[in-house]
Amino acid sequence: MDHKTPVTTFVGLDISLAETHICILDQDGTRLYQGAVASDPDALADTIGRKAPNCERIGMETGATTPWLWRALRARGLPVICIDARHANRALSMRKNKTDKNDAQGLAELMRIGWFKEANVRSPQTQYVRSLLTARYQLRVSRKDVLNQMRGVVKSFGLFSGSTATRRFPAMVQEIIQDNPQFGPLLAPLLAVHEALTRQIAVYEEELKKIAERDPDARRIMTVPGIGYLVALAFMTAVDDPARFSSSNKLGPYLGLAPRVRQSGEASWSAGIGHAPDKMMRSYLYQAATVVLTKTASWSALKAWGLRVYKRSGFKRAAVAVARKLAIIMHAIWINGTEFEFSQKGKAA
Repeated sequence: MDHKTPVTTFVGLDISLAETHICILDQDGTRLYQGAVASDPDALADTIGRKAPNCERIGMETGATTPWLWRALRARGLPVICIDARHANRALSMRKNKTDKNDAQGLAELMRIGWFKEANVRSPQTQYVRSLLTARYQLRVSRKDVLNQMRGVVKSFGLFSGSTATRRFPAMVQEIIQDNPQFGPLLAPLLAVHEALTRQIAVYEEELKKIAERDPDARRIMTVPGIGYLVALAFMTAVDDPARFSSSNKLGPYLGLAPRVRQSGEASWSAGIGHAPDKMMRSYLYQAATVVLTKTASWSALKAWGLRVYKRSGFKRAAVAVARKLAIIMHAIWINGTEFEFSQKGKAA
């Protein structure tokens, strides 16, 4: 009696909120199945189990629902891999027509040939903290927009002639409304929104402070100069698992804080710092570096080195360089279970 050798299969999943397009290829690239099912772990696992019982790899792109589906499918024993969306896009964009079906087939093809860059999927707790940080960040952006709107109003109507770049500006707007009640219907709603956003930002900050205080790794990272609870938690959620970086020096390129290099023939030149996949994290690190260079009272080898770069190359380059150093130091502290050690000014210099 002949026994057929199980066919090795590769699966591509193009996920949307309502449904997921599935494409299954064999080792020769022959399409065995293509269809769509609900974006539900049970429905996906059932279809893959029936249509691709000897599946070697299942590929999906990073996206809003990806972490949930990735964890659910992994829990069902499926070999699912999350692919970096930017990396996948470069391959999928070469197709003539971009459709969900074609994207699913393209992902299956990437799984078959092994040409992909696996992305890290955050743990549920890390995802929760990251969501708190992102929500706070977005509320601050909204509050800044409201402030700018109020500044535009008081300037365009000549209600205020001095500088509006002050923390007292909302209180000044309240005084303007009292002196010019006809502008109350215009400014009062904006002021109310600003106050509401400020209260909710404080709620997020209080929760994030509690999380940082309970986390021993966050407390140790916060011994680094310029690093508060926001930067520490943002860094930890950006990295998620420190062990996935074999060297602390790899944090610079990962966070978009390393120079890009352009090389052609005999010519080679720097093209500025790289792409920032995590703009919030890079912004926080830059602010922390600014604190180290301008406000930190305690002396350290880090500050001494940063000031030398500042003198040689200017403030912005020094701040980026110190930001990169901060990321490296935080990772090393996280891995080694140590704390930051300050040095005497004479020794650091």
